[in-house]
Amino acid sequence: MYRVLTIVGGALALAACSSSPDWMSLDGLKPAPATDTVRFESEPPNAEVKASGGQTCRTPCSLALPVTGPTTVTFTLAGYQPETETLEPITAIGAPTNLRPNPVTVELTPAPPAPRATKRAPSKKGPPAAKKTSAAKPAPAAAAPAAAAPAPAAGAAPWPAPARLAPRPR
Repeated sequence: MYRVLTIVGGALALAACSSSPDWMSLDGLKPAPATDTVRFESEPPNAEVKASGGQTCRTPCSLALPVTGPTTVTFTLAGYQPETETLEPITAIGAPTNLRPNPVTVELTPAPPAPRATKRAPSKKGPPAAKKTSAAKPAPAAAAPAAAAPAPAAGAAPWPAPARLAPRPR
């Protein structure tokens, strides 16, 4: 009977090994890539920092970046020109590899103002035509050009002469 239990237990153990769960994998024993924490500062603050690996933060801030090779970071802020810095891995004897410069400090340059539309030179055709509207009032008929009116006589009063009245019968 002990032989049967031993054979069944061994079969179950072999079946369990063929479908091992993720927690039994040996990937957890592999070393993680070396990182260095880099501090970022900008003038003015609140600029967005984006590393070439996809990590982002807003200044002042810090990011843990891999030291496997050069890393490029870009600072952007609305109204300012973007700035790009390259971080190089530095290896010293007896010390871990670090990224330099650390901290990274950038002074952002204001963006130039957008060009404004220039005014066009006036047309040589003359003044623009008046817009027609459906409720336009006609010009009064009494308004006539000044050149058509007779010139006043010398010594005449600037007001019209009074009307002469006929005598009334008595």
